[in-house]
Amino acid sequence: MQKSEKSCDSSCRRLAGIGSLLVGAAALPALLLAPSVIAQEQEKSVSRTGVAAAADDPIASPSPPPPEADLPEVEPIIADDEFEKAIPPISAEEDPELDRPLESIAEVERRQAADAARRGNQDGDEAETAGGAATPAVDGGPVPALADGDSVEAIGDAPISDIELAALLPPLDNFDVEPVEFAEAEEEDDGRELAYQVRVNGLDAADDGTSVDLADMFGDLSALYDGDGKADNAAMIRARLSADGELMQRILASEGYYDAVVETRIERGPREEGQDRGSRPITAIIDVTPGQRYTLSDIVIDAAPTIPPRLIADNFPLSVGEPIVAQRIQGAEAAIALKLPEEGYPFAQVGQRDVLLDPATGEGVYTLPVDIGKRSRFGGIETTGDLAFDADHVAVLARFKRGDLYDSRKVDDLRQALVATGLFSTVAAEPQPTGESAGDGTEYVTMLVTQQAGPPRTIAASAGYGTGEGLRVEGSWTHRNMFPPEGALTFRGVIGTQEQGIGATLRRSNAGRRDRTLELVAEAKRSNYEAFEALTGRVGARISYDSTPIWQKKFTYAYGVELIATREDDYDFATGERSFDFYTILGLSGQVGIDRTDNLLDPTKGFRITSLIQPEGSLSGRFSPYARLRTDISGYYPMTDSIVLAGRVRFGSILGAARERLAPSRRFYAGGGGSVRGFGYQELGPKDPNNDPIGGRSVNEVAVEARYRFGDFGVVGFVDAGQVYRSSAPTFQDLRFGAGIGARYYTNFGPMRFDIATPIARKPGEARVSVYVSIGQAF
Repeated sequence: MQKSEKSCDSSCRRLAGIGSLLVGAAALPALLLAPSVIAQEQEKSVSRTGVAAAADDPIASPSPPPPEADLPEVEPIIADDEFEKAIPPISAEEDPELDRPLESIAEVERRQAADAARRGNQDGDEAETAGGAATPAVDGGPVPALADGDSVEAIGDAPISDIELAALLPPLDNFDVEPVEFAEAEEEDDGRELAYQVRVNGLDAADDGTSVDLADMFGDLSALYDGDGKADNAAMIRARLSADGELMQRILASEGYYDAVVETRIERGPREEGQDRGSRPITAIIDVTPGQRYTLSDIVIDAAPTIPPRLIADNFPLSVGEPIVAQRIQGAEAAIALKLPEEGYPFAQVGQRDVLLDPATGEGVYTLPVDIGKRSRFGGIETTGDLAFDADHVAVLARFKRGDLYDSRKVDDLRQALVATGLFSTVAAEPQPTGESAGDGTEYVTMLVTQQAGPPRTIAASAGYGTGEGLRVEGSWTHRNMFPPEGALTFRGVIGTQEQGIGATLRRSNAGRRDRTLELVAEAKRSNYEAFEALTGRVGARISYDSTPIWQKKFTYAYGVELIATREDDYDFATGERSFDFYTILGLSGQVGIDRTDNLLDPTKGFRITSLIQPEGSLSGRFSPYARLRTDISGYYPMTDSIVLAGRVRFGSILGAARERLAPSRRFYAGGGGSVRGFGYQELGPKDPNNDPIGGRSVNEVAVEARYRFGDFGVVGFVDAGQVYRSSAPTFQDLRFGAGIGARYYTNFGPMRFDIATPIARKPGEARVSVYVSIGQAF
């Protein structure tokens, strides 16, 4: 601040806010009533009291002072007797004329007429002598005149001094009115739009290459440019020009040009021959004189010491010598307001900036007060409001524990996790000071979570279509907090052309750990595909640790157990016909995943690897164990900002059992919207003599996509390949290819997909075109 005092005098200005100047308020002088004015007001007050009041109390007097007042005696200005003599008579005894009856209006008019006639005779004699003309008479008598010589204008039967006034008015047809001719004809408002152009002069002088393009900024916000060069009338053009003049002033001030001068005007071009005035070209002109650009000569941060010592300085991006740009200053202040709570200062407050400008040097001293508050650590968790669950379950969602240094990012994460439960209409998490010391110069803060439980029930539906799968519609009803905390019960049903089913799921989210889920499932369904027909019941339990839209995890896992009872048909090569068999299967499952992509629902870069192992055994007859293995790998590479190259490979194998010992639904198949597009669902692989797929013990698939996105829409070109084999290991022979194109519509819950594909080297019985409609990318 010493620097500013040294280089600045009384001509300096302070900025209350970036882009505007403080204007000092001038003191308003008090207005004093002059004695004459006071006297007039008193006289008006006396006149309003009325005659009756004056009669009762001839001399008005003010209210007497209080008894205890000790006032000096004052000599009267005028004696009472003298004052009473000066008052005019106001009673009949004093003035008999007051009792005389009033004259009628007719008597007054006759008396006034007689007086006027006498004066008129005298004046007429004098006028005749001087001017040689006599005063005209009315009704045989002379014209009455006033004392100043003017004739009297009679009312009713009174004399009329002007003979013309007594004459009859001429008919309107005799009037010949000449229209007024103007130097330039007025424009007719015929509802025609006016075209105009916009010209900005002098703005280039403010473009030093170190800031934003001022012309572009003005063009984006301008009312004149927004009108596309058309207006209903000239008044609209002037209004837009006035608004744009103020806009230009604000833009220049926001870039440090506080002395800028902006003038506006409208010019009309010359009128060509045969052209009406309304067609003359109009140009709205803004003349700009930017003036000097103010720069920072000093930066003063008024704050207490922090830990680490340079916490504010290292995160404050302004520097001495740079222009005073509003966006830069507001961004620097926001950076401090965000950084301090991330480093243990939850109650930090950024005060009101002060910028002192010196017009003589074009420099400004920037001062920012910052109250850092008490450095704090996380303490306990409390909750209030209409609760969906208690504070203990809130602690399960939190990624901090007691004693951790306060970090606002972890508080934001907790708030997002609470919102993601879907159980609240509103929820907030805020630190509360406790005054309890946590050592190391810090104190504990309590996280207060304010809950407002929302409707816990949800009804949902989805639909899809795929060649070979047919139409499939699924609906569900869910109570998300049937068994608090976060114990959801879901009933669902599936109706489709080739699949029908019902099921129930009990799902405990964040079960003892954040993002860990426990599921209990029971379902029954009927399937009727070309590969098999089945009636299946299944119960199972599964624990998973999965990625969520809030926290996409690099490592995920799942494990579980299931019991399947199913009646399915299969082709018997010995008898040459299809027959039903009953299978009872007990299985375990384990899955691990690695995710290095940038987005859970629509990745554009990175890779994913998922491996699944399912040890199973048939309980029908003698126990026959086997293992199903499958690995999926996908990668994503951004070619440009709008084009992504994506690829996927899949390998699968069943070890330990012959194909005939496997239930048809537990074998591998390929083909369809999530497999090899261009082919029907489960169409690839070994087939029976009726050309129906019978599945295999190994599979391999590969797919390549080029995804082009523009706004909320996208186009995808793809090529898929794959095959299913009888052996337990894929041989990579006899691969089948499909190619196609797809459309995408991107929503906040993922892209909607429409793909159409055709098989390459199509064989008899295969469809020429296959269509797939669903939610989400193919992979």
